Amino acid sequence: MDLETVAGDLNLDATGDAEMRFGRFPTILLFAVASILVSRNPSMHHAGSLPQVGKAISFSLFPVLSVSFKVGRAGSADVVNRIRGVLGGRGDFRAVREMNYGSSSISSAAKASARAFDFGRTHVVRPKGRHLATVVWLHGLGDNGASWSQLLETLPLPNIKWICPTAPTRPVAIFGGFPSTAWFDVHDLSENGPDDVDGLDASAAHVANLLSTEPADIKLGVGGFSMGSATALYSATCCAHGKYGNGKSYPVNLSAVVGLSGWLPCARNLNSKLEGSQDATRRASSLPILLCHGKGDDVVQFKHGEKSAQVLKSTGFENATFKAYNGLGHYTVPTEMDDVCKFLTVALGLHGSRS
Repeated sequence: MDLETVAGDLNLDATGDAEMRFGRFPTILLFAVASILVSRNPSMHHAGSLPQVGKAISFSLFPVLSVSFKVGRAGSADVVNRIRGVLGGRGDFRAVREMNYGSSSISSAAKASARAFDFGRTHVVRPKGRHLATVVWLHGLGDNGASWSQLLETLPLPNIKWICPTAPTRPVAIFGGFPSTAWFDVHDLSENGPDDVDGLDASAAHVANLLSTEPADIKLGVGGFSMGSATALYSATCCAHGKYGNGKSYPVNLSAVVGLSGWLPCARNLNSKLEGSQDATRRASSLPILLCHGKGDDVVQFKHGEKSAQVLKSTGFENATFKAYNGLGHYTVPTEMDDVCKFLTVALGLHGSRS
């Protein structure tokens, strides 16, 4: 599904990132029509299961309402709750209704960067066996930590504690300045857009703070989907460099990084950050990184994931692995998650640890 929205269409796809543009049509009609849609599609009620490949539902409203809705989650296809969020005033969607539509998206983003970042609720999945590793997992644009915690709880990795934070709600340039949960401001879902270093640093520091309280003998990792993947990869570069983009020391030693359907922020400056430092080169070469991307991704195109892997390799991240999946769009499938489990088992030293 293309990122561009045809006026008068409402597209619901429980597999991608969130984007929307509201006209002036009353939202109650949206709920009424959407409720009819959901009632005729019982499969949409089942949260906690992986979405079907390529599944998308579309129906037409009136030309005054233009909405494209893609939920950046893989562990839950509960579209009903997201629609109710538009009407019930939860999170980013409440802020959308309260926006001043005459304001400039650029000035809104600038104001957001000057404010303190208020992160949302953090969801923790406790290990079912002996605690050997902790991984912070970051959701995509417009999503929250709860949806991914549902999927991660089902993975056959009993020795991992999963921490699933929720990004701050902030104006996002790619949404025309509308607020959404986002780890940083973004103009383009690729490495080509301008980098919001302040936002990236704040989110990378939040991840590091969550990991810094873990016991000393616990191995640490970070992963994510889409924008969460971009933030995880940025954390990897901070770990290798030993510093955030603002020059402050990065306090965590990462043992594994996973990026699904994402891209590498600040790719243009990565080589200059790492060159000339033997410690940075050593940390980069020893850090296991897994990047996965679907060739059918129409939100963050496959070429951006592939290029990110190439940049990492060329700048000294010799232990980076890139996996491509034919026909996969902007969502996850069991085969991909199996690869994630295998990677984490090796990178975090979990072989033979099932209890």
